[in-house]
Amino acid sequence: MARRKKGRQVDGLLVLDKPTGMSSNAALQHAKRLFGAAKAGHTGSLDPLATGVLPLCFGEATKFSQFLLDADKGYESTFVLGVGTDTADADGAVIAQASAVHLTEDAVTQVMATLTGAIEQVPPMYSALKVDGQPLYKRARAGEQIERAARPVEIYGFELLSFEPGEQVRLGVKVRCSKGTYIRTLAEDLGAALGVPAHVSTLRRCQSGQFALYDCVTPEQLTAVKESGTDTDLDALLQPIESCIQHLPRLSLSEAATFYIRQGQPVLVPNGPQSGMVRIADAGGLFLGVGDMRDDGKLAPRRLLAQ
Repeated sequence: MARRKKGRQVDGLLVLDKPTGMSSNAALQHAKRLFGAAKAGHTGSLDPLATGVLPLCFGEATKFSQFLLDADKGYESTFVLGVGTDTADADGAVIAQASAVHLTEDAVTQVMATLTGAIEQVPPMYSALKVDGQPLYKRARAGEQIERAARPVEIYGFELLSFEPGEQVRLGVKVRCSKGTYIRTLAEDLGAALGVPAHVSTLRRCQSGQFALYDCVTPEQLTAVKESGTDTDLDALLQPIESCIQHLPRLSLSEAATFYIRQGQPVLVPNGPQSGMVRIADAGGLFLGVGDMRDDGKLAPRRLLAQ
């Protein structure tokens, strides 16, 4: 006899404004409990120190979480030049100090320009990146140092918002970047190029893919709706599943083509795109999932919603 899943079927995306001091998984579990959802997952970790946009996928939306994992991100952060910590953020223990009083705004912006575009980063030891099946942060807490290969990332924009001089220089920065970028590493690399240690003191994710802060719901808002409303009121806070892939072209299929695509069979699509991934809808506009356009003009299903 099949085991019954605990919780109710909830399908959609919740864009959470994660508070500081809470892990991404703790934020996910909190939201999952409030919704009473059977299945949920987040779309890339935010450090406990960080706040901001954390899209959570419920139910069928988890099939499309990779699109948000792969999406570009946007951040606003405060960098402190002159102090380094073992975690490269304000939660860590101080391991290095040096006067930054000699640094000028011009010197900082010149180095920031060299850290824009295609660069390579060595992931920090205090990160969720797994080596031999174990997160690096667990190895770091055990006092280990693991060799990490540099990884390519793209910094689309690295803007200086504010400059506060002194023995410790505080920088307000805005960063637009590709997936896999570590803002803590960016701060350390900036400091190293300027000859001083550095760390992140505040970090706020302002954008993840097409989702921004104005799309967010706070944990307090969730709790208030749960206490005063119904499951229907909670579900009204969800974004449609299709909202995470709005950048893909959309194809509407005939009734016959819909039948075959739901059976997992490729279908011929007259006047469709020549290649690439597309959103799929039936003749009535109902979202079905995503598929790939093949060279022979046929559309092959890739990820489909359960019928």
